[in-house]
Amino acid sequence: MKKDIKFKTFGCRLNSYETEVMQNLSQKSADKNFTVINTCAVTNEAIRKAKQAIRKLKITNPTNKIFVTGCASQIEPKTFLDMPQVDKVFGHVVKLNPSFWKDVTDTHKSLEITNIMNERTIPNHRIQGIGSRARAYVQVQNGCDHRCTFCIIPFGRGNSRSVEIELVVQQIKSLVKRGFKEVVLTGVDITSWGTDLPGTPKLSRLIRDILKSNRTLERLRLSSIDQIELDTEFFEILANEQQVMPHFHLSLQSGDNMILKRMKRRHNRESTIEFCNKIRSIRSNVTLGADIIVGFPTETENMFENSINLVDECNLTWLHVFPFSPRTGTPAARMPQLEKKIINERAALLRKKGELQNIIHNKTLAGKKRLLLMETSGLGRTECFTKVQINDDIKSGSIVNVQIHEQHKNMDSKILNGEVVI
Repeated sequence: MKKDIKFKTFGCRLNSYETEVMQNLSQKSADKNFTVINTCAVTNEAIRKAKQAIRKLKITNPTNKIFVTGCASQIEPKTFLDMPQVDKVFGHVVKLNPSFWKDVTDTHKSLEITNIMNERTIPNHRIQGIGSRARAYVQVQNGCDHRCTFCIIPFGRGNSRSVEIELVVQQIKSLVKRGFKEVVLTGVDITSWGTDLPGTPKLSRLIRDILKSNRTLERLRLSSIDQIELDTEFFEILANEQQVMPHFHLSLQSGDNMILKRMKRRHNRESTIEFCNKIRSIRSNVTLGADIIVGFPTETENMFENSINLVDECNLTWLHVFPFSPRTGTPAARMPQLEKKIINERAALLRKKGELQNIIHNKTLAGKKRLLLMETSGLGRTECFTKVQINDDIKSGSIVNVQIHEQHKNMDSKILNGEVVI
């Protein structure tokens, strides 16, 4: 009998990585018919979407059992166990346990949640890569030691835990041998990598060892970073190692110092501007993106304007804008809330600003040559992560030199047009 095993993933890139691990492990399962929902818990809306997906999936595929895992199951398991559509609820530790998948044949409704705060290590799972052969994601860290007032994730992921250098290096070697040109380091808070390891090495040490051991790796990227945790060696690596891609996504959250203080963030707008100026003085082609929350409790119009202005002051090109949504169980949910209408209006303004910044950036590339990593036969990304469309049919995962042209009027404003050149 053919297996009918499905997965649906919500949330971050780390969740996608872990879904890939579960897909591999589930192939050894004796049970042949189930759907796994890998949930996110970052907002109440994320919980609502997961529950909605569970109901729909049970209607469209009623014979499949429904298994729920991920951050939402870890934080509020009873919410999902009480749903009549759900057969099993299990946490982060259980979902990556090979023996669990071998024995997942129990027909009784069950709950398997361990205390994530007791975890001190990360299981060593090697995957073939996520998605196309263009790039692979490698987990180097999990959990978070910080307690931002808007965030519930530390209680879903546990304390910060690092993957040892040698394990990361060996996995990347394996991926390079299989043909991957680009690797992305991922985790919950990757710039805190090493704080739990002997000698408390910094992320720069991991990057240096990866590059030293994998000279044929053509591109190394970092997922979202907290710039306040980077040391001087990181800037030295950026100056000397062209394998490190000149695109960084910053976990900023706000451009106003009072809001940052109320969020319990560890940086301020001045340190952010200083970081952006410094990194561009080292690599002139660096592009920067950022996560920004709008409508945080007590945010005034002037405070919001500080976030808008920071986009210009730091010349941010890519914005992920999040309208504040109170997450039950966080301090921010107990603070004086703004009207939803005001939050949505501010989010729309900031998104518009982000779109304009993206257009400005794209115009600066017109007429220039860039190396493109092909994601599909006709679409790839430059070193600074800009999408470029070409007419040539080139294999996914290839790196080609392209001449970038002006955008066509009928094209997506975020995608440039180019042609392969020798």
